[in-house]
Amino acid sequence: MSAWRTISLWMDQLDEPLLARPALERDLDVDVAIIGAGYTGLWTAYYLKKQAPGLDIAIIEAQTAGFGASGRNGGWLMGNLLGEDRLLAGMSPEQRRASFDLLHSIPDEVEIVLEREDIDCDYRKGGVLYCAARYPEQETVLREYLSKLHAQGLTDNDYRWLSPEQLAQQIRVAKPYGGIFAPHVATIHPAKLVRGLARTVQNMGVKIYENSPVTHWQSGSLRTAKASVRSRWIVPAVEGYSVTLPPLGRYQLPVQSLIVATEPLSAATWDEIGLNRGQAFSEFSRQVTYGQRSADNRLIFGARGGYQFAGKLRQDFNLTRDEVELRRYLFGELFPQLKSVQITHAWGGNLGMSRHFKPHMLCDRANGIALSGGYGGEGVGASNLGGRTLADLILERDSELTQQPWVLPDGGIHALRAWEPEPCRWLGYNAIIKSFVHEDQTLANPATAPWRRKLASRVAGFMEGFMH
Repeated sequence: MSAWRTISLWMDQLDEPLLARPALERDLDVDVAIIGAGYTGLWTAYYLKKQAPGLDIAIIEAQTAGFGASGRNGGWLMGNLLGEDRLLAGMSPEQRRASFDLLHSIPDEVEIVLEREDIDCDYRKGGVLYCAARYPEQETVLREYLSKLHAQGLTDNDYRWLSPEQLAQQIRVAKPYGGIFAPHVATIHPAKLVRGLARTVQNMGVKIYENSPVTHWQSGSLRTAKASVRSRWIVPAVEGYSVTLPPLGRYQLPVQSLIVATEPLSAATWDEIGLNRGQAFSEFSRQVTYGQRSADNRLIFGARGGYQFAGKLRQDFNLTRDEVELRRYLFGELFPQLKSVQITHAWGGNLGMSRHFKPHMLCDRANGIALSGGYGGEGVGASNLGGRTLADLILERDSELTQQPWVLPDGGIHALRAWEPEPCRWLGYNAIIKSFVHEDQTLANPATAPWRRKLASRVAGFMEGFMH
């Protein structure tokens, strides 16, 4: 099983033998069948068992717990949900504030479970730094973003502006224009979390079957190559792998996120950079970047992504030289002292993206199907929220969780917005990304004429509108 070590830095660092659990060899009859032993599936099983210990729950995993995005991500545990501003826009100020508080409490809820279940995953709640750090337009965009957040009722306790001098107290980048600090984010070791959750739910009586790809699913049942499962509830918790389970692939596309990790850096180097409290950080451009200082003092840095025609899964995550060097260039722009540092690990994963970039949690009671996904790269925290919400929906608990605007009470899977057919998706994706790349290259060159800078940003902003 040593091949699992190559999935990511995180899996390589596990001090446990990665022995697969038994595959599903015989037919089962259970109360809840969960497809996928990633964060969403495991959190759903955990909260169901906590509230209804008598439920018979089975998790059917195609590979092994942590093989998918749960063992490959950048380790940001965010108190956020993708597109939360748009999702909450129609609520009253009081309702909106309560929903923001619910989202912001996600890292604290995870910490409670970690302590209760004795799961060590290098949890550090140091907040996040959104940095204007490569060109002056980033400061303008970041200040506009902060104004929008405050207009929604959030305060400096949630998001506050940092001057270049204040930013330097936490992170020292080469070109500081300022930044935003938000406290509602923690960093973790993703593989330790997913493996710890798997052990926890198994100890609670949940059956986990690995190396058992589901070949067919429908209301009330699923099949693998060797056995069938009958169940009152089916929970397809596959996120970026939805294309393997029709018709889910119509509603959730796999996109790829790519990450590198440096060798452990010296204490003197970290004294130059900062990040001494486990803060996450991002350089604020349209093409997402994200990073953290790992518990063993590596720089973990991810940036940008990819989409393959027809939503094809990427299977080979041995990053090319160009893919690695692009990420080296980007973190080298922030930290010039790291331009020649050794990169020891490079990996990636498939994550799920819903149309309009809107996460969803739904419960089709008539057909016994519960689903949570579309996290769009924010799944470490959102999956905990999703697991809690699905548990309440399945158990018919009317709670604050089930009353949120991202919960779809009617229509089942078909209430989701489907993606456009190919080649529209592929052409649209590439047109949008090319506009983002052109903007970034234009603005990163200080010699570019002002009118070209404005034009590049206007075009990228126009193209970004098609995403939503």
